[in-house]
Amino acid sequence: MGQPGAAKLASSFGDVADLVAAWRKQADQDDLTLSWRGRRVHSTDQQLPTHLVVPDIDTAARITSWREGLETARTRARVLLEQHPDLRAAPTVLRKVIDYDATDFDLLLRAARWFADRAAAGTVGVLTPRQVPIEGLHAKWLNTRHALVRSLSGVDDLGLLPPHPPRLHFTYLDPAHLAAGGRRHDCATVGDRIQLPYAPRLVVISENKDTAIHFPPLSYGVAVEGSGRGGSTAATFEWITGADAVIYWGDMDADGFEILDEFRAVGVPARSLFMDHAAYDRWEPYGTDVDRHGKPLQPRAPRPAPYLTSAERTLYEDLCSPSWRHHRRIEQERIPLDLARAAVSNICTLGEGAASLGPSEQTHAG
Repeated sequence: MGQPGAAKLASSFGDVADLVAAWRKQADQDDLTLSWRGRRVHSTDQQLPTHLVVPDIDTAARITSWREGLETARTRARVLLEQHPDLRAAPTVLRKVIDYDATDFDLLLRAARWFADRAAAGTVGVLTPRQVPIEGLHAKWLNTRHALVRSLSGVDDLGLLPPHPPRLHFTYLDPAHLAAGGRRHDCATVGDRIQLPYAPRLVVISENKDTAIHFPPLSYGVAVEGSGRGGSTAATFEWITGADAVIYWGDMDADGFEILDEFRAVGVPARSLFMDHAAYDRWEPYGTDVDRHGKPLQPRAPRPAPYLTSAERTLYEDLCSPSWRHHRRIEQERIPLDLARAAVSNICTLGEGAASLGPSEQTHAG
């Protein structure tokens, strides 16, 4: 219940006395016991409660209106242990399934049994999650419950094929191609062959899909929608890695710089656009301190990020620092597309394509 210090106890003893009376009443109503401790207040001895003693889980469920939940937990614990007597971490599994409705709990049991039988038969790697032949099961359900199914089935690997290969969405920017009636938007699947209508000399990678879709025309240009962390999808396409110039334009925030570093680490020779202190200072009035869910952006320990330039690294570390007193994010869509096009055109005019970028050796276009 907490124990106030002597000074606070003496100065607000009236409030404490009311609280003691409330606890007495609650204990009497619920037929519970209070533990007491003697305290000295205003030169008098006073008995103050320290703990409310709840003797068993049934009593706890009764006073918290959780009787139905306790009964469900007991029933499911019994079923789990009957069907899986060697279950490891049974309490952890029970906590995760206590709020499942009856349909999901039954589906979990059937899925675990199916995967256990499959592993015993030595069958692996022939189905995707979507193809698992269990009534009522779908890929999204299974993909969010892999750990539970593994625990119940007693296997370390469900032995499923990976989901569909990643896809890359992009927009053709070449004005001559578009004027001739060529398609504007396209998609490529990793591992599949694709013949582009022209060999891109310039590739602009943007994490913002609207930016990629609506980027202004550029001769022999392609705007690619970024795929988030890693950059491995883009790295599989030679028309990206082999372009004369590859530009990465992300948000000016910690995530943006880490993604830029990851692109370079997997072999995408990307130059950054509007990702240094000069760009930050210009657009800082339009920054934000909350994420897309409205939660405050927090400082964090910077990663090694060896593929950032010194200028990029400086801003990245500032944005991560607890002492940073400015906005922690400037979203790229705050910067007009015509300015981005002019900056990209300037890079191409100067012949500053990126090639063979190694750790701490890059230049940038911010």
